[in-house]
Amino acid sequence: MVLRSYWKCRLKSSCFPAPRWIRPGLAALFWFCVTQLVCGAGALGENKFVRQKNAEFDVTYNDTVKSYNQTIYAFNHTISRNKTEGVRVTVDVMQQHLESPILFVIRQKQAVMSFQVPLILRGLYQRKYPYKHVGRTLCQPPTRAASETQYFFVDVSTLSSQETNFQLRVSRVESFTLQTDRKFSFAASPSQPQFFKYVFPDGVDTVIVKVNSDVNFPCSVMSVQDIQCPVYDLDNNVAFIGMYQTMTKKGAITVQRKDFPSNSFYVVVVVKTEDEACGGPLRFYPLQPDELIDAGNRTKDLDVVVSPAINSEKYVIGMLFCLGIFLSFYVLTLLVACVENKRMKRREMFPNPPDTSPAETASLLGKNGDGKTPASPYEYGSFADNGSTLSSEAITDSATSTDNNYGYLERSLDSVARSRQESLSSVEEDDYDTLEDIDSDKNIVRTKKYLCVSDLARKDKRILSKKYQIYFWNIATIAVFYALPVIQLVITYQTVVNVTGNQDICYYNFLCAHPLGALSAFNNILSNLGYVMLGLLFLLIVFKRDVTHSRALLRNDLNALECGIPKHFGVYYAMGTALMMEGLLSACYHVCPNYTNFQFDTSFMYMIAGLCMLKLYQKRHPDINASAYTAYACLAAVIFFSVLGVVFGRGNMVFWIVFSVIHILATLLLSTQLYYMGRWRLDAGIMRRIVYVIYTDCIRQCSGPMYIDRMVLLVMGNIVNWSLAAYGLIERPNDFASYLLAIAICNLLLYFAFYIIMKLRSGERIKCLPVVCILFTAVVWGFALYFFFQGLSTWQKTPAESREHNRDCILLSFFDDHDIWHFLSSIAMFGSFLVLLTMDDDLDTVQRDKIYVF
Repeated sequence: MVLRSYWKCRLKSSCFPAPRWIRPGLAALFWFCVTQLVCGAGALGENKFVRQKNAEFDVTYNDTVKSYNQTIYAFNHTISRNKTEGVRVTVDVMQQHLESPILFVIRQKQAVMSFQVPLILRGLYQRKYPYKHVGRTLCQPPTRAASETQYFFVDVSTLSSQETNFQLRVSRVESFTLQTDRKFSFAASPSQPQFFKYVFPDGVDTVIVKVNSDVNFPCSVMSVQDIQCPVYDLDNNVAFIGMYQTMTKKGAITVQRKDFPSNSFYVVVVVKTEDEACGGPLRFYPLQPDELIDAGNRTKDLDVVVSPAINSEKYVIGMLFCLGIFLSFYVLTLLVACVENKRMKRREMFPNPPDTSPAETASLLGKNGDGKTPASPYEYGSFADNGSTLSSEAITDSATSTDNNYGYLERSLDSVARSRQESLSSVEEDDYDTLEDIDSDKNIVRTKKYLCVSDLARKDKRILSKKYQIYFWNIATIAVFYALPVIQLVITYQTVVNVTGNQDICYYNFLCAHPLGALSAFNNILSNLGYVMLGLLFLLIVFKRDVTHSRALLRNDLNALECGIPKHFGVYYAMGTALMMEGLLSACYHVCPNYTNFQFDTSFMYMIAGLCMLKLYQKRHPDINASAYTAYACLAAVIFFSVLGVVFGRGNMVFWIVFSVIHILATLLLSTQLYYMGRWRLDAGIMRRIVYVIYTDCIRQCSGPMYIDRMVLLVMGNIVNWSLAAYGLIERPNDFASYLLAIAICNLLLYFAFYIIMKLRSGERIKCLPVVCILFTAVVWGFALYFFFQGLSTWQKTPAESREHNRDCILLSFFDDHDIWHFLSSIAMFGSFLVLLTMDDDLDTVQRDKIYVF
């Protein structure tokens, strides 16, 4: 009842009436408040206001800005569908010290750009570089109308309580659209990046964008981006989209129409705040975290040109050229095989008895020009026995053992066949076949002063054949397990490059990198086809010889059983497989070449060099050659050190000291193994025996080395290897993998030259085919090395520095210098393999006890 009475009083305004003096007071109070609010609003309107000006192009506006005012500059311009003009906004701040930066916001129809002045760009370790002169090119949105007037506004504001002077200028970029094959020069800086538009002309699907400069620094970045807003044209965001790469003097990006649906793209050039990414010096670390560092003058003059790349016809010509070169070797091999078959048939019609060696011929004549019998196997050659007395190296009298073993045991074909059948019984690899008396002792046979091949070819042929076949099966297994993860890794590399657009990951020759599908440099991959095709051809040649030799053995051919260098083809098969794998892994490396996968390109080079040396040694030392397991274990150690050198060897003195010591020790151990034919032991008494030999041979009596020729080779080898070790320790080359490969190649060449010299010295001859192969291979190797040392790129430097070595294509507008190196080196390796295969063909009818070991 009380509440209801109260509401009635309010509605009727008759209950508890207010005094009359209160009503005018409330009205006065209300009027006073309203007046104050209005006056306050008026005062506020006087202190904070927005001013809009209609502005024009190519006019410089000098103005001031403060916290209570904001200026808007309104611009309009006409754009057309067939012509694109760039619009560039340039801002300068006149004062040195600012309380707060000035904010510029540019509002367009379909885009907004904002930046502050001074513009703060960050470098490494959060270094801050202020720029008071800023220039930006506006993004140009596409228009569908034939002609359209568009408006954009430049808003200028600040939070500074002090007036700040600035200059604003908006101008048109007349050469905003790049023309094909027409060079355009411009200048850029970190705060004034530049970008231009390029439209694919009709009939052109691929172009190469080249940016050049006369100076290395400041470091810059070139980028190719799709036509969209915003354009990422600052150092801190240029990597957000598109393809990009750092550059000093040269930069090149191949662009395909299929990657840009609008048939056009932007070429963006940004100068970096620091030069460290291009291999330049790094600035000092600021003393205070927020300290601003003066970047100095970092303006760089550049020029850009867009040129059409090759068309599909060039791709076809390049592939046909590559196939044609290497298929011609198949045709040539077929012709040589036909001629050889005819010669063999003629020989079968008129068989000749087994030949004798030149030294044997001389001994049969009984005279050596002066009426004397040759004193040593080498006297008929260039050198004579020096008559040195035997030292403690010899275990028995060499003269006695020589007389007992140089006679050739005449056996009929029946006895040869019977002994061969007996050799098929189960024997151990380290055991000899049934020998007579003293000949069964390895120490007696292998320590003779003059050895013949028959002395080191006494093991069971079946077991030796299986032993050397392991070389092939092992390398085939290694190839499979090595190649599969390599292929997977390089596919991942290429995917990362295509997705991120970061072309600093791979060290291509960007001036001659022709893409195909997802591959960025198809020509560098195609040129490795020669290794695969010629490796396969070598395997076919070896297989043909293997079959021919097997048939001769089945016929009990005396020449195949008892004459010539023992035929073991397992290492040859391994060499051909290694050559094919070199081509495959080199192609994988060139999918994305960089320092992390360079071992893909060199691993099988080490294998090829090692297998060639092993084959040279095996020719005349078949019984004591290294097993496949030992050989591949040593090669695995070499590859292991190669990886360590690439990762840790650059400028690391400790690593080089350790490696040089290991290199020298390995050289000494190998020299001892070769000199004593494996008849020595590495145990606790090794030092005592060394001291004893030095005492007996150097102190008690001065006697020369027993095996002079062997000693000459090993001394030369030690000089070469010690010199290479000293060079590595002093110079510490950055490319450790190539340095290691140079060691292997130098040792191979030294041993090969020694083999040739000793072969000629022993009175042996080299047939026409090996001579042609030697001369041809030497010439090809010379040209190949010339192109190899051109150095079109190098991962020892930064990607930007590597591009300074890039050069244009020189063959068919498709292949560069490195591709020609691939062509020539594959041919040279194939020729080198043929030399090893055919070099001793002159001995096929010479009895093995007349073929000397050296």
